[in-house]
Amino acid sequence: MDISQSGLLGRSITVVRDLSVDEQVYLYEKTRRLKTALREGGDLTEFRLNRPELGVYLFFMEDSTRTKESFRNAAKFHSVKVNDFVAEHSSFNKKESITDTIKMLVGYSSQSVFVVRSKLEGVCRWLEAAIGDYATKAGLPPVSFINAGDGRHEHPTQEFLDEFSFLERLDWKRDQIHLALVGDLFHGRTVHSKVDGLRVFGQVKVDLVAPEEIGMPAHYVEQMRRNGYQIRVFPSIREYLAQPEIAKIWYFTRLQLERMGDKLRDKEAQFREAVTFQRDYLPRVPDGTKFFHPLPRHSVTPTIPPFLDRTPLNGWDEQSMNGYFTRITELALVGGRLGHDFKGTPLTVREFEDNFVVEAAVRKGKKQDYKIGIKPVENGIVIDHIGKRSSVEEIWSHIGKIREILRLNVVSSQGVFSSQQDSGLYKGLISLPDVRDFDERQIKMLGAIAPGCTVNIIRDSAVIKKYRLEMPPRVYNLPGISCKNEDCISSPGHHEPVQAEFYRSEESTFVCRYCERPHEFKEIW
Repeated sequence: MDISQSGLLGRSITVVRDLSVDEQVYLYEKTRRLKTALREGGDLTEFRLNRPELGVYLFFMEDSTRTKESFRNAAKFHSVKVNDFVAEHSSFNKKESITDTIKMLVGYSSQSVFVVRSKLEGVCRWLEAAIGDYATKAGLPPVSFINAGDGRHEHPTQEFLDEFSFLERLDWKRDQIHLALVGDLFHGRTVHSKVDGLRVFGQVKVDLVAPEEIGMPAHYVEQMRRNGYQIRVFPSIREYLAQPEIAKIWYFTRLQLERMGDKLRDKEAQFREAVTFQRDYLPRVPDGTKFFHPLPRHSVTPTIPPFLDRTPLNGWDEQSMNGYFTRITELALVGGRLGHDFKGTPLTVREFEDNFVVEAAVRKGKKQDYKIGIKPVENGIVIDHIGKRSSVEEIWSHIGKIREILRLNVVSSQGVFSSQQDSGLYKGLISLPDVRDFDERQIKMLGAIAPGCTVNIIRDSAVIKKYRLEMPPRVYNLPGISCKNEDCISSPGHHEPVQAEFYRSEESTFVCRYCERPHEFKEIW
């Protein structure tokens, strides 16, 4: 078989969305056949890579048992070279960057797959780009990165085994699912991956069961709603069971104490009581319900207590075993063994157009009265409509930010005025005489820091061009921008050669390319 004909060869799985919905369904269908063949002694040839020259690196910088061992055994199934990278015995102790370490390792195999777990969020997305460019220049084949969990961000391979387990429970019907997510939904990356993973189902209803302090982050809830899910929120299992419409699939997570601050850890007992299943809840659980959990459970205070282990509610044991099967399939996909017979809609790569500058009509008639002191602007630029619909104090702060970022240390004037078009609203204005033009980078910076403003080009005391700036679809390679998530791979404190980059989201915020944390436009500077 010519593996170069596989559309998934060399692909990375950094987040769930890196596989289209049809590609995810293809993964589940192949895993279903694989699991049956393994258990019934069938022919496994179609699934096995059998490529001893391919290197699979288990690059785990955080502790793991199930994910790491299931990937290790999945790699052995494929008869490939398995490399266990031990971070504490590496040059990380000499402050070597992750980027440089990976660059070194890719040269040791004809093709490499890195299974990466790290507290740094977005690390696989960064490595996919940086090492991809390096491999191309070095004449090496594509390098695949599989995210095995990055901080509080995502855990896509756990999501794939979870969805596979749900499908098994639902007899492979994808028309609808009703799911209760219970536990630490704020810090638990496995539930964050469900925002996109559940799109394989037609109708989705999700019940979020957690105290407010550890509830699902708002931007994930909004994304679920944009995906068409019905969302309900409950502060505890007890209150959830007090209402009649109870899901038959429950997904528990443990309290992520290692990711909580002191104030949250002080409420540990309160949180545990809210999200731990009690024996007296049993009569209220509908017949046919299954509980799932990514594991491990806390040995002393588990959210699913041991008395449930031998009950029909136990779905987590089979779920855990499914990690081996789904990860065999994932390696077969990126290694080129599977994918030749895929017939659905593949992943489409998002393209960006710099369409955020709109030329507006210049109104004839009354002369625009742009002034510096008492002298009208004869030749220069006027930035108008800054911070419209903000308070006077916010607009003054906004003006200062614009001047600082664009380094407008020139003769000029500025002010906050009542809007002539909208009664009761205010706008900011900066007049720049003798500044003839802005270059492309300045325009992009201005659009990012002051979306909705207008730029007026003035010649001989007349406005000859007027541009309205919207939020740029992509912001990158600009001085002064940074992600405010300290756990992001792009955060300067991690000393990786990563330049911050943001995409415009649907709700007019900027989303970090790496950790996907949303930012208001003023926050990225």
